[in-house]
Amino acid sequence: MSSEIIEAEQSGKVQEIINEYEKKIFDLQQLLEICRSLCSTLEFSTLIESILYTCMGQFHVLGAGLFVLNALDADSFHLDSNYKGIDLAPNISYVIPTSNPIVPLLENSSKLYTANELIHMLPAGTNISMITSLNPSLIIPLTQHNHLNGILLLGERITLADDASYTDYEKEQLTVIASLGSIAINNAALLERSSTDMMTHLKLKYFFYNVLTDKLDYAISTDGDLSVIMFDIDFFKNFNDTYGHACGDYVLQTVAKIIKSSIRGQDLASRYGGEEFTVLLNETRSEDAMIVAERIRSKVEQFDFCYEDRHVKVTISLGVATFNINDNPVNSPKMLVDQADRALYVSKRSGRNCVTFADAKLISDIKLDN
Repeated sequence: MSSEIIEAEQSGKVQEIINEYEKKIFDLQQLLEICRSLCSTLEFSTLIESILYTCMGQFHVLGAGLFVLNALDADSFHLDSNYKGIDLAPNISYVIPTSNPIVPLLENSSKLYTANELIHMLPAGTNISMITSLNPSLIIPLTQHNHLNGILLLGERITLADDASYTDYEKEQLTVIASLGSIAINNAALLERSSTDMMTHLKLKYFFYNVLTDKLDYAISTDGDLSVIMFDIDFFKNFNDTYGHACGDYVLQTVAKIIKSSIRGQDLASRYGGEEFTVLLNETRSEDAMIVAERIRSKVEQFDFCYEDRHVKVTISLGVATFNINDNPVNSPKMLVDQADRALYVSKRSGRNCVTFADAKLISDIKLDN
């Protein structure tokens, strides 16, 4: 064999090695970016979306889904809206109880599975239709300290090759991403628990103010609108005194559910304290804020509150305030909340069970107890 051929073969091998290491360096850079992105995201829905899109982009799959524990109720893993590019069957409940044998199997294993592998590993008769119905190409446990935080499913792969299976190197990459995702989910869950009122599952006052500060700064910089609703339950003490504190708890929890069902995902409801609640309506004008407030008031008034076969009448009084750079250029969250509080006081003074807008002339003489 001539020296030219030998040199060409050696040169080719060297180039292959160079290409391989360049790919590994690129992949490491990608992992660093993914790590930075996941670790800097604490808002739960944004984090889940980031994990899903990262996996879809990195591993060329058409869709992905993630079952996660409810941060406030650790009895089951829920898919909810944590999926992209996959179709759900209408007759299947996409919930995995922690009692399902799949949970300890995934919790005690760092292995990645196909659906068929899982079926053969599980006891006969185990229901995993909530997974198999999604036709996953791979199932990845998200674990931290032998604790399962989530179950990630990757959908159909986009590939020109006949074999759409994952290489050992790709599985290693997925394992690293799953580990990073599990840590990020755990951190987000801790924030969720620490910022949430356990009675009503609404956000706490301090968290509400943090978000309101950011949203108000944005509204000021963009000349946008931002509204706040404040309200409390009329004669709430009567429920505790007449029927007991358990009835009061039931009323609080039910009103909280009505609030959450009446606002958008981009809005934020909080338990301000006692029987007082606040709602932040992002990018919302005064006219629309009044419509939302009236909708909440009407729903509460019309709802059949039934506690231990007793039907109790519940109403709420509301105040609405809106930031607008021309009409109401407040520069602090407390000023906006105080305006809504004063409007609430007007509603209570006017007979309760009504909505009042924080018109400057109307609330100017109202003094709050701080």
